[in-house]
Amino acid sequence: MRVSSLGDVVHNMPMVADIRRHFPDAQIDWVVEEAYTSLVRLNPHIRNIIPIALRRWRKTLFSDATRTEMAAFWRRLRAESYDIVFDTQGLMKTSVVMRMARLVPGGHRVGLANATEGSGYEPLSRIFHDQSIKVGLHTHAVMRARLVAADALGYRPEGPADFALGSPEPQRLPWMPARPYVVFFHGTARAAKQWPQAGWAMLGRALSERGLPVLLPWGGEKELQAAQTLACQIPGAEVLPALPLMEAVALVQQAHLVVGLDTGLTHIAAAYCKPTVEIYCDSPRWKTEGNWSPRIINLGDDGAPPGGEEVLAAVDRLLA
Repeated sequence: MRVSSLGDVVHNMPMVADIRRHFPDAQIDWVVEEAYTSLVRLNPHIRNIIPIALRRWRKTLFSDATRTEMAAFWRRLRAESYDIVFDTQGLMKTSVVMRMARLVPGGHRVGLANATEGSGYEPLSRIFHDQSIKVGLHTHAVMRARLVAADALGYRPEGPADFALGSPEPQRLPWMPARPYVVFFHGTARAAKQWPQAGWAMLGRALSERGLPVLLPWGGEKELQAAQTLACQIPGAEVLPALPLMEAVALVQQAHLVVGLDTGLTHIAAAYCKPTVEIYCDSPRWKTEGNWSPRIINLGDDGAPPGGEEVLAAVDRLLA
């Protein structure tokens, strides 16, 4: 169970591949926020996806429509009995959902025994576990989930992370260039995580000189304005229309190169092992860096963003 942010959902997928590698007949269901069901559907190891709408429900908690939806979710979750239910997020909201799930006789609810540094872990979530797994304070987000499953099921996580993400339905979207292109995931909800626009502009001009058009997606009015300003500084750059999630995934999967901040779509590019430069400005790199492929270069750290020349050198290495 990993219900919240896009990056969190992506980082849980190798745990699923590990389970199926050791237990090929395992039947795995996933409770996930409704916005991310299409992404989880790309994972062939998942049997059933159970959407939840916590973000939407909390805004209208006492409306009849919301209560009807919540009752339908409860019935769907309770339709199966499980040998093991995992909560790898360690929040009260996820552990309460874990408690709702029905177990077979002798089944277990398994979760985190402790926080990793800087995580949003809530210690009270342990009251809903039958088994709580301890992890190191500096455990990568992907490995944390892999370790929880491995400890509960009696194996060791081995080898690089396998995200097992299939391809979206092939399509040539109207805004997609016919020639190779680069994507900049330049926007993020938290201002402190942003990289200076001058760096993006310098990098974009260098790529334009190499004949690679830069595509600029966005996720809100401020990001749209930033993309428009950036496009004026990069010859041939294109500001994309608002993209639904599966079009954004297609954008990533068909890109020649992705450069992005510590955001969910950058992590999706890394999960596909696309040539990716991940830029960290205000979050610890060790927590989420793409460390499973030489096609991913991670730069910067919490309070220590990389310089423009450093990012350009990384791009040159990946394009060589």
